[in-house]
Amino acid sequence: MSQPAGRAIIHHTALSQCHSPDSCAQELRDIQSLHMRHRGFDDIGYNFLIGGDGSVYEGRGWGIVGAHAKMHNNNSLGIALMGHFSHQPPTPAALSSAQQLLECGVALGHLHPDYTLSGHRDVRNTECPGDQLYSAMRQFAHFQQ
Repeated sequence: MSQPAGRAIIHHTALSQCHSPDSCAQELRDIQSLHMRHRGFDDIGYNFLIGGDGSVYEGRGWGIVGAHAKMHNNNSLGIALMGHFSHQPPTPAALSSAQQLLECGVALGHLHPDYTLSGHRDVRNTECPGDQLYSAMRQFAHFQQ
């Protein structure tokens, strides 16, 4: 990946929300299985995932090309909030953690200070990250449709 990444792309997993370390660990295992067994990825495609309790989980991590937004992976950071947010909003804890993770990426030099924040739907024909999450993330700094 080119360093620092010039874009962050927000996703939802479109699966169950998790709100505890145990339920999030199970959800991560399910996502890993889906990505590796059914999509043929080497691992989870997202760089980071965020649970409903605000816990942040490392997928591919900083500086590693993800597999989350075809044609946009080489210069982007993929962050997925765990849950399906078409009709249900993400928790305030998850949104806060997403903002903090973005700030951390800038502070550590992995995300360009003038990065662009997009929803997956902005770079691909998809409903991801769901209407409720997309509406909430529009309030984040750096959002650009």
